[in-house]
Amino acid sequence: MTISWLQAAILGIFASLSSMPGMGGSSIGNYTLGRPLVGGLVCGLILGDVSLGIICGVAMQLVYIALVTPGGTVSADVRAVSYIGIPLAMVAIKSQGISDAQQAADFAKSMGVLVGTLGTVLFYGTATMNLVWQHMGWKAVEQGEYKKLYAVDWYLPWVSHFLFSFLPTLILCRYGADAVTALKDALPMDGLPMKTLFTVGSLLPCVGIAILLKQIVEKVTDFVPFFVGFTLAASLGLNLVSSAVVSLIFALLFYEVQMAKNAKASAVAVGDFDDDDEEDI
Repeated sequence: MTISWLQAAILGIFASLSSMPGMGGSSIGNYTLGRPLVGGLVCGLILGDVSLGIICGVAMQLVYIALVTPGGTVSADVRAVSYIGIPLAMVAIKSQGISDAQQAADFAKSMGVLVGTLGTVLFYGTATMNLVWQHMGWKAVEQGEYKKLYAVDWYLPWVSHFLFSFLPTLILCRYGADAVTALKDALPMDGLPMKTLFTVGSLLPCVGIAILLKQIVEKVTDFVPFFVGFTLAASLGLNLVSSAVVSLIFALLFYEVQMAKNAKASAVAVGDFDDDDEEDI
């Protein structure tokens, strides 16, 4: 598999739309197109192998399933993971002749983590250059030149995204694909480096799931609904979609029970209200 200039350019456009602060907006860009789960489908369509793209995207999403960006603090940039890591992982998997889905997923996870660190540099580069445009905007406001704000808000940010989103994605995907393919001879499948990548890749989802557990588990009983999906998959052989539907049913039940409790508590609070002082007045 190779990546042409046109394919690399399209990947660069999606990287620009997905970057945060994104040209596609936070909801459509960063939180939708930028997620590896969606990026895998997009990369699969662009590179002509949808199934492999989805396998890589799902694998990388597990690692970053609990990633948040509080106050602009970014530990890894999933935009780079989606549109640099996934394409390069697809090329590497094809060049190595990996046909097993689990091995392909483990290899993709390792590639995603390597690129995610690089993406952090690109993220802060974009944010830093946007500060220059912001300074120009404040200066225009002070001078009463409000029409210049259109350029500051709508046009100049494209320069930032071109330099730190589009251009790196274009170059890394086009030339990185050749480099990854050349590594096939230097890193044989039965060698220590490749075995290390597979081993590390198989362990990385534990990190993402552990971070997610740290955020949602407050007491021991919170583990019960968390393990429902694993139990359904192991005992009934359900796939992820079926397990998600069953979990949605339980989530709806929990929601209805909680709403009933809140309504009862509100009714009790109203009934206990003492208005004697108001009557005395």
